[in-house]
Amino acid sequence: MKLAEVGAGWRVLGPFFHSALRVVAAFVFILAGLSKLFAWPQAMLPSGEAAHFPTQPWFAGVIETVGGAFVLIGLCARPIAFVMAGEMAVAYFHVHARRGLWPTANGGMAAVLFCFIWLFISAAGPGPISIDTLRRK
Repeated sequence: MKLAEVGAGWRVLGPFFHSALRVVAAFVFILAGLSKLFAWPQAMLPSGEAAHFPTQPWFAGVIETVGGAFVLIGLCARPIAFVMAGEMAVAYFHVHARRGLWPTANGGMAAVLFCFIWLFISAAGPGPISIDTLRRK
């Protein structure tokens, strides 16, 4: 088997990995939201409690849980992913950047990665395995 043939196989799978990236990232994002809203499966806030309405962590938890669920199934994925990218940008500059310049030092690696994953999804769409794609057909 030639190397070019292997590369062609991976290119064919690219759109499906696009959808898989969306699903896995959204699932992890939902877990972060549930941790903020319900302290489940593990408390995320320093207090060890769930966020209270109308605090910033509560609103972040709602965006992460509800937005993550919509993006996970690929429904209205582009605009919701754009909002979630904005949330992660705000989280990075409001929470993490205050602790230092570099994401590795200030605990902001996840915020940076999620921000760019959601920007990618908002620009490229949800991929072939999504409700948005089924609705277009």
